[in-house]
Amino acid sequence: MSAAPTTHTYPLTAPITSAPGVGLRRAEAFQRLGIRCIAHLIDHLPFRHELEQAEGAIADLTPGHVGAARGEITACRVVRKKRGGRFEAVLIDHTGRLDLVWFNQPFLASRIMPGMRVRVQGKAERRGPMLQMANPHWEALPDVGAEPGARAERLRPVYPATEDLPSHVIDKAVQGVLHGALAQLEDHLPEGFRRERELPSLAAAYRMMHAPEHEDEVKAARRRLVYDELLMLQLGVQMRRAQLRAMMKAPALETNPKIDAHIRKRLPFALTPAQDHVVQQIASDLAKTSPANRLIQGDVGSGKTVVALYALLLAVAHGAQGVLLAPTELLAEQHFHTISSMLKASRVRLALLTGSRDASTRAAEAERIASGEIDIAIGTHALLTEHVRFHNLAVAIIDEQHRFGVHQRAALRAKMDDETTAPHTLVMTATPIPRTLALTVFGDLDVSTIDGLPPGRQPVATRWVRPPQTEEVWDFVRTRIDQGEQAYVVLPAIGEDDDDAELFDEGAPRASLRSVRSTLAQLSQGVLAGKRLAVMHGRLSRDEREATMQRFRAGEIDCLIATTVIEVGVDIPNASIMVIDHADRFGLAQLHQLRGRIGRGERKGVCILIAEPSTEDGAARLNAIVRTTDGFALAEEDLKLRGPGELIGSKQSGQLPLRLTQLPRDQDLLMQARRDAARWIEQSPTLSRPEEKVLHTRLWKRYGSTLGLVDVA
Repeated sequence: MSAAPTTHTYPLTAPITSAPGVGLRRAEAFQRLGIRCIAHLIDHLPFRHELEQAEGAIADLTPGHVGAARGEITACRVVRKKRGGRFEAVLIDHTGRLDLVWFNQPFLASRIMPGMRVRVQGKAERRGPMLQMANPHWEALPDVGAEPGARAERLRPVYPATEDLPSHVIDKAVQGVLHGALAQLEDHLPEGFRRERELPSLAAAYRMMHAPEHEDEVKAARRRLVYDELLMLQLGVQMRRAQLRAMMKAPALETNPKIDAHIRKRLPFALTPAQDHVVQQIASDLAKTSPANRLIQGDVGSGKTVVALYALLLAVAHGAQGVLLAPTELLAEQHFHTISSMLKASRVRLALLTGSRDASTRAAEAERIASGEIDIAIGTHALLTEHVRFHNLAVAIIDEQHRFGVHQRAALRAKMDDETTAPHTLVMTATPIPRTLALTVFGDLDVSTIDGLPPGRQPVATRWVRPPQTEEVWDFVRTRIDQGEQAYVVLPAIGEDDDDAELFDEGAPRASLRSVRSTLAQLSQGVLAGKRLAVMHGRLSRDEREATMQRFRAGEIDCLIATTVIEVGVDIPNASIMVIDHADRFGLAQLHQLRGRIGRGERKGVCILIAEPSTEDGAARLNAIVRTTDGFALAEEDLKLRGPGELIGSKQSGQLPLRLTQLPRDQDLLMQARRDAARWIEQSPTLSRPEEKVLHTRLWKRYGSTLGLVDVA
């Protein structure tokens, strides 16, 4: 039922202690949930709704059916067992007795005591002559004199809660202030716009979320609030995009047939049609005086680095500099070696700058970058430090954007001598990103897709086997090594005591995980005895990792046993076999990226997954990776299975302000919000019209600093 009207108003900025029943002690529990004022309380949304049954007398409860009753607790006890225990209580009313039992919740002994009046809801069952409810939902009631009347049936909101602040307490506080608080709420969407989009008012949406009369109201409320999340995000990125184009200039890097031919001569192979199409998009961007902001995505092995190199060489052709930023030292080193190899016959001057290089080397390289002696700088976030300046930076390539945020892109712009000048920026992703997620996370970027593989690249065959078949797998690896091929074996942990392993909280306990060390011992003394084995993991120094990869590439190592540090690395054309143990511990994107390390030579790659998944999601991931080698299809599947975190990184995912939005479920609302935001910013670039005052304020509060917006309204 709806929240009951009250004559009391609650200013949204009023402290949480102004809510009925919230004293100082309970306010501390609310504050631990981030709820400090009435606005925070109203914005603390339920994550589901449950049907709260109409109350009846204990004698009217029907065995086998869900019901609700209230009464007095007359007895309690804790029954302890070796494996868990139970808390029991007796509830009576004027018609009879109801036995209550909660399993594995002994702490209730400090919450439920004889003499208390409580309301319970659950399924009643006959236990001999007695009626019983197991694990019922319960809440304490005031003394009889202050006790409200029996409740009618309603949809009860279930809130994110804590042990000392249960959902029903939050519900009571919300219902106490809802009507009075919503009377103070201003809507940031004009009434005519809401009518056109068939959206309820903001106050109505919050009322229907906290006190719905039926399921359709919950759906209508969710639709409005999801649309709000997406519209705010899209307005923010569209405004940022417009501001950058209006306020920032970039050097125009025009191409012509002579420059184009000269650059292509430096590339290791002819571009595929897909690569050529993206190069043309980039060349068109870089010829303009407004800064390019483009996302380049493609499947594993699609040749994104060569496309990025074209842009860097276009800057060099105009006497300017380029920079390639990588999120890890290993990836920066790979780019440096790959590009150095491609340009070994040219006069292009390269520099590698990472945090682990000694201070004197970093200082010397920084000086060469600042003087213009270096044409292309490659490195990690060390390139963003204040002491690194560029002589004439024109193009910036950012690899794996999800590890770099807006602030890092702003730091790159700060490297320019003129505050109104920015480099052209191209972003590369390690694996494909679903369109809905690309529009959400990278909404301010144009998107280019390399949708083909270079000539000669064969799809990798993938098999999933259970642990009992492991010996057969090692026999297969031995046979292929005997035929002159090389193999990777990938594991989730370095050793049995490895605290740094990036594992999902599912499957076998860590103690039972096979690791790099245990597998090395097993194989070197068993089926691969006599073969040249080596290990690779993140605890090795950069020099050790580099030396190991050089030996592997030279054919001096038959089998490399490693953690996921080989997810990026030097191409090994002769490596055609990969075994991934505990494969259910990895995400789809990571499995696909790992699989992409093999099959880069003449021989067809074979990837074998060893796993006994304990969850349906784990099995679904393995079935998906076996079923297809299409990275774009896998990205969509990963989004459905695990949400955005696995695809864009948990840190960036956590920063997404999307509490209610579920992709791809809400993709229609996303596309609508994107169209609306583009049209809105086109008509009112600064959101300064009188009817946009509330919208402007809320947008700046939410995204002003996050997106680096400039308030010119």
